[in-house]
Amino acid sequence: MIKIIKPGLLSTIQDMGRFGFQKYGVGSSGAMDLFSHRIANILTGNNENAPTIEMTLLGAEILFQEDSLIAICGGNLSPAITGGSLIPAWRPVLVKKGTVLHLRAAKQGCRTYLAVAGGFSVPKLMNSASTYLRAEMGGFRGRALQSGDEISVNPRSTLAGYIAEYLNASLNHKPFAAADWFVSPNLIPSFENNPVIRVMEGRHYHLFSEDSKKQLFNSLFHVIPQSDRMGCRLQGPPLQLENPQELLSEAVTYGTIQVPADGNPIVLLADRQTTGGYVKMAQIASVDFPLIAQAKPGDRIHFKKISHEEAQRLYIEREKNLLQLKQGILHKFGLGGFQ
Repeated sequence: MIKIIKPGLLSTIQDMGRFGFQKYGVGSSGAMDLFSHRIANILTGNNENAPTIEMTLLGAEILFQEDSLIAICGGNLSPAITGGSLIPAWRPVLVKKGTVLHLRAAKQGCRTYLAVAGGFSVPKLMNSASTYLRAEMGGFRGRALQSGDEISVNPRSTLAGYIAEYLNASLNHKPFAAADWFVSPNLIPSFENNPVIRVMEGRHYHLFSEDSKKQLFNSLFHVIPQSDRMGCRLQGPPLQLENPQELLSEAVTYGTIQVPADGNPIVLLADRQTTGGYVKMAQIASVDFPLIAQAKPGDRIHFKKISHEEAQRLYIEREKNLLQLKQGILHKFGLGGFQ
């Protein structure tokens, strides 16, 4: 079990999302940066869909009430324990009972994910543990975490037990022990302040003026403070249709770039609405979802056009790398098959 001493700016329980209910008007929610969420779970021997804690911009302060195997992945929120010792990210870490984890203001990126071996034990609603704040449903009591909250943890997997045993051998009297192996930096996205995000032409791309099409790929767009889990709001040169017109609302998805009448794009994210009536100029390639998820107010975004075929190739390559990571961990601990 863990106890929330301070919740940070916005900390919620998230898994990979709630799917199959958009036809009823229920959004999918889920982790904003699924890549970091998935790797944190892989490093702790969890199923990739196990609930994690997503922290935004300013992290939480958390007390571990039992020895715990954890992993911290995503943006850099300077994770440390009481006393100031930094905890390395992107690798398994065994923390002793009574240890307090502090996560501070974001230095790079804006969201980080804490996974604990076994996954956080919260009820599932519509097949998901994800928190949907606007509907006050899912996660821990349908809300952001608060000071004093205590969250139980499910039993560890066999793999997690092996990893914890491996780290326990070097724990001694220290408050934590980190693995001497970690995720390759080549696999981790660069959460820089001015990301280049790859996109494909959207359904209504052809309706925009030639000047606006050029502006989309030749200009910088600033992330503004009105952004949230529903959408990343951008400001830049106004993007305009060749001929103004109204469209019927239709389905939208993560990474859809809509352009309202003021010409400033909105990138739809995890808590997006189920349908949208604004014109859809572009669609972010799924391999770059982590980059838009980690963009914070003040960051500048540059869009780069790619083909659907290139987006598919990049996706397949990333999934192969994740599979290789899982297989490597299993083989390290003498487990030949998947848990």
